[in-house]
Amino acid sequence: MRFRAKIVDLACLNHFSRIINTIAKLAKTCILRLTVCKLYFILSDKVANGGASMWCELSQGNFFDEFQMEGVAAEHNEIYLEFVPENLWRALKTAQNAKAVKIKLTNKHCPCLRVAVELVIEANLCGEMNLKIETDLVSVTTHFKDLGNPPWALEDGCQSSAQGRDLESMAEACIDIKKLLQLLAGQQVNPTKALCNIVRKRIVHFILLHEEVSLQYFIPAVA
Repeated sequence: MRFRAKIVDLACLNHFSRIINTIAKLAKTCILRLTVCKLYFILSDKVANGGASMWCELSQGNFFDEFQMEGVAAEHNEIYLEFVPENLWRALKTAQNAKAVKIKLTNKHCPCLRVAVELVIEANLCGEMNLKIETDLVSVTTHFKDLGNPPWALEDGCQSSAQGRDLESMAEACIDIKKLLQLLAGQQVNPTKALCNIVRKRIVHFILLHEEVSLQYFIPAVA
């Protein structure tokens, strides 16, 4: 089974989030049924015990810019997944200003939905770095200035020079914001210096330096 979808339009993201929030208020858990054209959110408690039922049907083309799914077999091209709507709503709520939101079915320990948010990072040799979250309707940017640009150490022991290079040209990469948050929230090194290297549209490389520790963290760029 495979499923992945992408929302770029901010209005579609907000509308989808409101629907999931409504479902979360009606059901602690429900069944998500995925087909090629539609999503169904289903709750069916036992009526004999006073349980309530719910049926919510969405056309995927009204919300998603990309939508791909494969069921267990060609003749049964559907996916059924039990999940907690509130967890999905919380993940979507943190992504309201994202450039794009991706939802993917993963199966590491058990089948689950993974929500990925994209962040743009760009920097130049003038000591400027920008962290951006962009959509068609809004753009939020955090600017950093007067940063240092330490020289690169080459394999022969020499140091690289910025001579002849465009100092104001920005190198940028779009990354999964959750991977950056994992680094920021999880690090306990308390570095005396932090370095960020960007390979344009390929990878962002962080180095945290302490007197006794050097920690490196690589985040690949997303398409």
